Amino acid sequence: MSKPESPLDMLMAKLEQGVQSLFHSEQYEAYLKTMSKFHEYSVNNTILICMQRPDASYVAGYQAWKKSFKRQVRRGERGIKILAPCPYQVTIEQKKLDPQTQQLITEQVEITRAAFKPVTVFDVSQTEGEPLPQLGVHALTGSVAHYAAFLEALKAASPYPVVFERITTGAKGYCSYSKGQIAICEGMSQAQTVKTVIHEIAHAKLHAPTVEDAGASQGSCPDRHTQEVEAESVAYVVCQHFGIDTSEYSFGYVATWSSGRDARELKASLETIRQTASTLISDITGRLPQLQMSRGVLPDRTCRSEKKPPEPGRYLANHGKSARRGARKQGGEAR
Repeated sequence: MSKPESPLDMLMAKLEQGVQSLFHSEQYEAYLKTMSKFHEYSVNNTILICMQRPDASYVAGYQAWKKSFKRQVRRGERGIKILAPCPYQVTIEQKKLDPQTQQLITEQVEITRAAFKPVTVFDVSQTEGEPLPQLGVHALTGSVAHYAAFLEALKAASPYPVVFERITTGAKGYCSYSKGQIAICEGMSQAQTVKTVIHEIAHAKLHAPTVEDAGASQGSCPDRHTQEVEAESVAYVVCQHFGIDTSEYSFGYVATWSSGRDARELKASLETIRQTASTLISDITGRLPQLQMSRGVLPDRTCRSEKKPPEPGRYLANHGKSARRGARKQGGEAR
């Protein structure tokens, strides 16, 4: 008789299915929207949230909503299953050289091993109670709020200087690795300019040749299609996070790009996208208030360091047990 699957096994199986089905235009765009709101979460948890509740905007455990935010999960709401770290310690035998006798001896040492467990969280839309602190989720708009300050924040975050010039090839911009600069076509709309700058910054951060690349085999660097998917995805996530119109983006090509690639390779690209977008979002958010004030503008509430919900990773690491206990069983349904 086969052993029944554990909750962790079932969640991991769902995750693998999610990775394989993710790379279709609509599903991929939905995933990037989720990433824009949960950019500090791991790729695995972002996929799991997107699969179970793609419209989620902020999640926390049952007890966290109750104790930290004075909010209650509504009766009958079904939770979202994600992975929380639960490292454990084991004792192993290890060989070492005795400094006195110069003989190999065996000693017992304690090491920490990584492990994960399923926990249940709920989206803010599944709760009711006291108003939340500003969550930093912007409504999409065709213009760019505080455009000059936002552009300055982008320039400061860029590894290369950003210049504006007349580009006659039809390109909106390009990243010149040989010159060490990013060129942007002048005369474009604010939204298109910002999108293009972010796209080219992603290229500069991710794809600039290095000394190691010069001596490496050609196959060790991402191919051109992968570079474009990564840069365009980073631009989408950052724009979506800051409420800049993303309606013109199209990801119909990701199905072709992902075809024939294994799950490990696809997840590696997703992690690259997540890390780069998260770094840019944090960098811009950190610079904007000062840049806005230097122009005599009060900073956006979404960029101020007011009381905020706990960081997702920190919450899961420290409170995964209470989150799991708080969502009473029956499949994570609140009662």
